[in-house]
Amino acid sequence: MTTNFSVPLSQFARGLSTETAFDVLAVARRLKAQGKDVIELQIGDSPYPSAAHALEAGVAAIHSGQTHYCPSMGLMSFRETVAANFKKEYGIAIGPENVVVGPGAKVFEQFFCEAFLDPGDAVLVFEPAFPTYAPNIDRRGGVIVTSALKQENAFRPNLDEVAAFVKSPRAKAIFLNSPHNPTGGVATEADLKAIADIIRGKNIAIFSDEPYNHMVWTGKHFPMLAQPGILDQAVACYTFSKSYSMSGWRLGYAISSPRIIDSIGKMINTSLSCVPPIVQLAGEAALKNDDQERDEVMQRFKKKVELLVRELKTVAGVTVIMPAGTFYVFPNVAPICQSLGITSHGLAMFLLEAADDAKGVACLGGECFGPAGRGFLRFSCAEPDERLVQAVAFLKDALKRKERVQKYLETHAKYRLQ
Repeated sequence: MTTNFSVPLSQFARGLSTETAFDVLAVARRLKAQGKDVIELQIGDSPYPSAAHALEAGVAAIHSGQTHYCPSMGLMSFRETVAANFKKEYGIAIGPENVVVGPGAKVFEQFFCEAFLDPGDAVLVFEPAFPTYAPNIDRRGGVIVTSALKQENAFRPNLDEVAAFVKSPRAKAIFLNSPHNPTGGVATEADLKAIADIIRGKNIAIFSDEPYNHMVWTGKHFPMLAQPGILDQAVACYTFSKSYSMSGWRLGYAISSPRIIDSIGKMINTSLSCVPPIVQLAGEAALKNDDQERDEVMQRFKKKVELLVRELKTVAGVTVIMPAGTFYVFPNVAPICQSLGITSHGLAMFLLEAADDAKGVACLGGECFGPAGRGFLRFSCAEPDERLVQAVAFLKDALKRKERVQKYLETHAKYRLQ
């Protein structure tokens, strides 16, 4: 029998990292299928149904035959609605020429890098960082420079490190995520003004990742594009996944100058063709009609976050602050990890796989978001309130099971704290 020859994968493909939340999701679902009761706090998905008018419009669009190709930039009616909504929410006057549609927001990370980065260009990333930033920067041969977000500074960006980065001759781009996943930190209006002042007029582009713009619990959301004279240096992206509970629809959009939007439109044309019109029409209906439902759902999320923070504050060895935004809570568990000799993601996987035979809690270790996340856990709040309370009670009990921890480490040595 002849053996089939295998063509080696590229260096990029061999080293490609993924979003760990989906990997843990797969483990959680496998355990649930085997009969284990798993409280799923690992992935940032809404537990609520998609916005009502979006559902109606999506179904109507299917029945009316909106099931064919449409322009790569997006339906004109959708782009006009986005522009009008942006003016209504933030007082920033833009037109459809400033808007391009994508399947969610994540894809714009790749298109931003393709638009601005050449091999060797330096990119500032605030860490802990959303895990798909790095592979998209790697695609273009970019060099990542990190700036640590610290709990004692409410996980806000370090402006001195931004200023120092810009002085580098290879500096080309900044990735800014506010409200921030995983920490829940929010860059203040003063932070955004300072960053804009630092980069304005310089050969620096900024990717402003704003999918949690309606999940700000302290104050209100300030978009980067509100800063004067920054439009032709910035790409801001938004999604319907969080605000309108439409994660499975895969709908998002980017806003920038017509020059940049036209370039990204060509990238969509040559890779995705277009976002399905039925999806865009659903999003258009949500923007026009579902503000009240959206805001009510956001308040439910806020109460969930407050509940989880209160519960976590009762756990010995945990230091936690109320996030300024998002539906994530990012407690410091470093003393617990030191005591047990386990990494924070090892602790997360222990809670899921080995702390109990019949029950588990799925969450993420902070190092899934880079070295600056070591010693933290990320919990999403996408479960009923009573399950959030149960999750923390389970955590308290699991931390007492030291013999189980050591047994788990015997077969999972990669999680042993060095």
